[in-house]
Amino acid sequence: MTETMAPPVPAPRLVGAAEGGLSGPDLTGRVLAAARVLRDRGICPGDRVLVKGDNCVDYVVALLALMHLDTSLVPVDHRQSAADGRATARQARARWLLTDGTTDPAFPADRVLGYPGLGADTEPPSGEVDLTAWLARPDAVVLWSSGTTGRPKGIVKSGPAVHDNTLRTIQAMGYRADDVLAPLLPFSHQYGLSVVLLWWLARCTLVVTPYQRLDIAVGQAAAHGVTAVDAAPSTYHSLLGVVRRRPELRSALAGVRIWGVGGAPLPAPLAEAFPAAMGRPLLDGYGLSELGNVALATPEAPTGCGRPLPGVRIRVVTPDGREAAPGELGEIEVDSPGLMEGYLLEDGTLTPVRHTTWYPTADLGRFDEAGNLHVVGRNQAVHRLGFTLYPESLERKAEAAGRQVKVLAVEDSRRGSALHFVVADPEGGAPAEWRRRLATHLAEYEQPNAVHVVESFPLSANGKVDAGALRGMVGLES
Repeated sequence: MTETMAPPVPAPRLVGAAEGGLSGPDLTGRVLAAARVLRDRGICPGDRVLVKGDNCVDYVVALLALMHLDTSLVPVDHRQSAADGRATARQARARWLLTDGTTDPAFPADRVLGYPGLGADTEPPSGEVDLTAWLARPDAVVLWSSGTTGRPKGIVKSGPAVHDNTLRTIQAMGYRADDVLAPLLPFSHQYGLSVVLLWWLARCTLVVTPYQRLDIAVGQAAAHGVTAVDAAPSTYHSLLGVVRRRPELRSALAGVRIWGVGGAPLPAPLAEAFPAAMGRPLLDGYGLSELGNVALATPEAPTGCGRPLPGVRIRVVTPDGREAAPGELGEIEVDSPGLMEGYLLEDGTLTPVRHTTWYPTADLGRFDEAGNLHVVGRNQAVHRLGFTLYPESLERKAEAAGRQVKVLAVEDSRRGSALHFVVADPEGGAPAEWRRRLATHLAEYEQPNAVHVVESFPLSANGKVDAGALRGMVGLES
């Protein structure tokens, strides 16, 4: 009989710009030491902890320590206003604030802890980082919607839902232990946090870069041999500018096999320009904070938003309630184990969702003949001259003219809605010229009532176009 030994489990590696790297026993020891400090300060299993800060190695260590302690995580954007911070803390019923060192009037001083250097000077206990209890928790994480359709909603996700969705994502995309991930995203948002969890479960390397300084971030990612990048469309638009200015980065990034994009619709001009410049396509994906990842384009099948994740079902439903045929637009509905537990009400209580029915996403999309999902945007129909139109569908058509376009609807008592097309043109083309160029891609009843030209679109904290700010720029009421 021959005795065989199982191969060693790879150790995840964490690399930062200024903090150096942590892997194997060093990473384990640092997380366990940070957990000991937090436990000694009074944090207990089940406590809701509001985590506020920007990406860094210490932030990731703090997240893992809180998971190890089986707490309920409430990550928030570090640029959040004081008023929003108070509302978030109250609605989430957070008992603690873990932050970069800034105070917050929503918490008493003895409930505010800093994460910079957490555990660095503490003798770690023996053992391994264990996320088992956290991954079974019914309220493992409270995320916040983007707020593009109103005040951000608190979304409660269970550990099993988060765990299941991450494993399905790893399977679909083929992540490996030798991958080097460089997300250009805030870890406080759904997309960025999902990459952190993916890194830990895939046991690969995570490079934490100053993503808001894209020229520096891209250079650092390339230096560490990055193989997978995730970012919003606006970031990739800027990345192409960085590569044009520093053409040597093109060869330095040749090892990237996954250019993942999400968080906002992918503009057609960017989708066309990127592979021409970088040699590989952007891999679009579709997901929601309420569901996690739903469908992902892969290196082997890069069309649209790809196919549903293994074990996830998607259907497209027309306004009359029937399932849409290939190519036909309708509302996207999803059946997924990654579904949230529910939304938080203002008083912090949970409004649960049913897990036995299809979840309506309020997003508009279609399947092609090959079964790839194509997402148009929010299902926000407007009525004009007797026609039902979808502004984000019009945007996809208009972008065939070569620039990103936003369509803003304004109530009009005579027409039903007036449509204002806003073109992002850094060269400052004349509105009349853009009206002529757009006209060929639109039906007669889809033509704009007005065309506005701006240098670039204002963006929200998560990289989406800020429609309210854009309306202000072109003189429309919000």
